[in-house]
Parts: sequence; C-alpha cells; structure tokens
Amino acid sequence: MGSETIGALGLGLLLLLMVLRVPVALTMLIVGVVGFAQIVSWGAAIAQLKTVPVEVLSNYSFSAVPMFILMGVLAAHSGMAGKLFHSTRVICGGWKGGLAIAAVGSCGVFSAISGSSLATASTMTRVALPEMERYGYHRGLATGALAAGGTLGIMIPPSIALLIYAILTEQSVGDMFMAGLVPGLMGLVMYALTVSVVMRLRPSLAVAGEPTGLKEKLASLGGLVPFFAVFLVMILGIYFGAFTPTEGASVGAFATLLYACYKGMRLAGLWQSVQETLALSAVVFFMLVGAEMLGYFISVSRISFTITDLLGGMDLTPFAVVLCILLLYFVLGMFMDSIAMLVITVPVVFPIIQALGIDPVWFGIITVLTVELGLITPPVGMNVFVIKAMAPHVGLGEIFRGVAPFIVSDLLRLSLLLAFPILSLWML
Repeated sequence: MGSETIGALGLGLLLLLMVLRVPVALTMLIVGVVGFAQIVSWGAAIAQLKTVPVEVLSNYSFSAVPMFILMGVLAAHSGMAGKLFHSTRVICGGWKGGLAIAAVGSCGVFSAISGSSLATASTMTRVALPEMERYGYHRGLATGALAAGGTLGIMIPPSIALLIYAILTEQSVGDMFMAGLVPGLMGLVMYALTVSVVMRLRPSLAVAGEPTGLKEKLASLGGLVPFFAVFLVMILGIYFGAFTPTEGASVGAFATLLYACYKGMRLAGLWQSVQETLALSAVVFFMLVGAEMLGYFISVSRISFTITDLLGGMDLTPFAVVLCILLLYFVLGMFMDSIAMLVITVPVVFPIIQALGIDPVWFGIITVLTVELGLITPPVGMNVFVIKAMAPHVGLGEIFRGVAPFIVSDLLRLSLLLAFPILSLWML
C-alpha cells in the first residue's frame, strides 16, 4: 500500500473518530502515531511519541498561549469586564438597540486582551445578558449579538488562533497580529452597523436605552482605560520591536495582574484564575501535541503534495483554490472547535498555499475569519453553545436566528478581504 493511500485512509479515520466524539487531541494523536508507524516503522513512531511532547512543551514561542489565557481570566475575575460593559452602555445611552451595540463593543474591547472567543463570549454573556433582558430586549437579538461579538476574540490581536497559525506555518507572530488588527476592527464596526440595520427593520426587538449626557459619557471612559492601556503596551511594544510577541504576552499578563491586585483581588481569586488558566492551557497544548504528530504523518505520507498535483491537474486558478479551501473550512466549522480545526487542517493545506505562491499572512487572516464564522453557524457553533450554557432558558433555535444577521455581516467582511488583500496587509 502506497504512502499516499495510507495518508488518505488516515484522514478518513480522523473524520470517523471525530464523528464518534473521540476528543480531537486524542484523535490526532492516534492517527498520527498509527499512520506514521505504517509508513515508516513502529520504532520510529514510538521515538516520535517520546520527543514530540517535549518539543512542543519546551517550545519558547508556545509560552505565549498560557499568558494570553491568563490575561483574559484575570480580566474576568478582577471586575474589568463589568466596568467595561458599564462604560460602553453609558456611551451608547439613548441609542435604539444601544445595549446590543454596547455588548458588541464590549466583546471587541475585551477580546483585545483575552485572545479567546469562547472566553469573551462566556464572560460578556454573564455581564451583559441580564441587563439586556431587564430592559426588554428580544432574547434572540441579545444572545445573537453576544455570540457574534464573542467571535471577535479570534481576530483582534492578541489572538490565540493567529498565534497558533503563525507558529504552525513559521510566520512572524508580529506580522499576523498587525494583519489581524484592521479586519478585527472591521468586524467590530460592521457588527454595530448590523444591530442598527436590524433595529431599523424590526424596531420591536429592543427599546431605546436611558439617555446619557456628554459629561456622563466622558466620565465613563475610565472603564475602558485598563483595556486600552494593556492593549497599546503590547501592540506598540511588538510593533516597534521593544519586545517579541512572546515577551509581550508576559508583559500584558503582568500588567493585568497588577490591575487585578490594585482592585483588591484576593489570593483565592488569583488561585482560581491560575487553575482556570492551567486547565485551558492543558487542552490547547494537548491539541498541539496531537497536531504535531499528525503533521509528521502527513509529511511522510506526501498526501498534501498529492492534493496539490490533483488541484494542478484541474487547472484551477489560485483564487479558485483558496475559495475551495475556505468552503472546506466553512463546512468543518459547523462541526469543530476553531483551534482544533486550525491544528488539523493547516499542515495539510499550507503546502498547497505555498506551492501556489499565495501570501501566507493574507491566507492566515481569511482562514481565521472563516474559522470565526464556524463559531456561530449551525449545527455546532461553539459560541452559540457557550451562550446556551450561560443562558439555559434561551432556546438554541432562538440564538441561531438571532445570530443570522451577523453571519451575513461576516460573509460581507470576508468578501471585502478577498477582494482587497491590502485591508489586512497594509500595516506590514
């Protein structure tokens, strides 16, 4: 049996195990080890199994992952998220649908130091949903805005997804962060516009908030200061070369810790934050170990080169190939977690992108945006299920209907980035 055939069978087994609900990290590990053994030898596979976890866990670049997670957890436990929503609510006071716009804006700002879509969605739902329900907002609009706003965490830097893509493809983490800034801000603005359009079409879904004066709006800006301070220190430090992205993650986590201590976080709260960070980091690193083993298997099977040759024989343009890959991501996103999707597929599709001469940074941005779409599309939109867990009294169908206008907004944003790559590349 040829290596390409074994590679194809391995990918089929990968999908089968995921359908059977085997954990994604374990699925990649099993397929990677068994497939590598079939092509090379069991001795070589066992040797890889010994060395790969050490390589991943000792990789200096990956140390940024727990630091970004710790930033988000500390921000949630220190009360920063509550003050953030209060500030954006006052700023949007008196607007039709102002609380929904405030929720989207809070998600965008919170994601700037969280790096995780799921953490953003769960934290801001806990803070904002009760307030929107108290003011009579339609539950579909309220939960849809929060589910969509949570996806901003995967694009606005620092982003764990962009970090992992950069490391897997050996791209500059700083370049990926700079390239994600404008698309992330576009998402924030377009989501706010989406709420405004929905309000114009169906004004019964929400009421105008309590009007606030200019003095109140200016005073409320204090709740945004900690977030922008941490964000600017990290981004400007990375952009001007004061420190690397990995060091920037540590600087950001330390700054957030100082703020949490200043606001009176007790030792018990700090210990809880550390426990949450360790638990989330362990999940991510387990997936990275599995992805590394799967990558070795894909490499020796040469399946990616076979796919490249197949696409070359179809006489497709590079743009058409990109669209086919994005369609694959869109379908997978309906069933898989975003990070799992990246670590499984990037080792397969990236050699194809390289062979076609497509800019890897631009491809990373549109890939992450398509993955972001998967977080809110049925049947398994992870952000939707997070919202459902936080608000069990709201039906899944109601949340998916509420998030539908934001899916249209994301498709429009993706179209703009495909048509005008300069939107993501101009800062590089």
